[in-house]
Amino acid sequence: MKKIIRFLGLLIIVLASVGVAGCQGQENSWQAIKSRGTLVIGVDDSFVPMDFRQKNGKLVGFDVDLAKAVCREIGLKPDFQTIDWSMKETELRNGTIDVIWNGYTKTKARAKKVAFSKPYLENDQILVTRKNEGINNYRQMRRKILGVQTGSSGADDLDNYPKVLKKRVKSTVLYDTYNNAFIDLKAGRIDGLLIDGVYANYYLAHSKYQKEFKKEKLPYPSEKFSVGINKRDETLKNKINQALDHLEKTGELKKIREKWFN
Repeated sequence: MKKIIRFLGLLIIVLASVGVAGCQGQENSWQAIKSRGTLVIGVDDSFVPMDFRQKNGKLVGFDVDLAKAVCREIGLKPDFQTIDWSMKETELRNGTIDVIWNGYTKTKARAKKVAFSKPYLENDQILVTRKNEGINNYRQMRRKILGVQTGSSGADDLDNYPKVLKKRVKSTVLYDTYNNAFIDLKAGRIDGLLIDGVYANYYLAHSKYQKEFKKEKLPYPSEKFSVGINKRDETLKNKINQALDHLEKTGELKKIREKWFN
């Protein structure tokens, strides 16, 4: 009986130590970011209207404005780093970036590897096709060629809901950026493009070729954009959530939405 009591006592001490170490780790990671004075933000700088480059090279977009506003609230300067979008979770895990902030959809699969802030924007996956191809809905993509961005939530939906498109199409072509995908779509090298609605709507609204394309919302679940944060950075996540709440209350988040989405 004494051995059992002694074992339980040691177990309690070990578990308590692990809990304290975990809390200290979360606090230490925030202190390191705070001491540095910057928040390193991983982005895909070709994803309009969230993060993209103007002709002069300046990074602009909805997420750029929102990240700057949040950083002001938590006393940090934003440091935007362009990353390979297919490696975003690896970059976060390795500590080369502090957050993923680029129209990043919260999914169950990603939640196993990444912590998420509260959602701040909704999105849908859509199919873009050329009008002259006569593809009136996604069911007519049978035996066609589909484009999709590597590592995107659209690529996840393609795999998770195969009856919608994956089992219909002849093949898929993976792209690093949607810009390249649109070039191939216009040239007829692919027949349809699976793409984020926020990107397609903005891109086509500002394109001289918009009348050549048509859009269709796909029967995938609606998505929510959130900030991706390392699971160990609980303190950082709480501070970002508090800042988002404050920007919502003051109306600044609404102003940023209206600026980019009317």
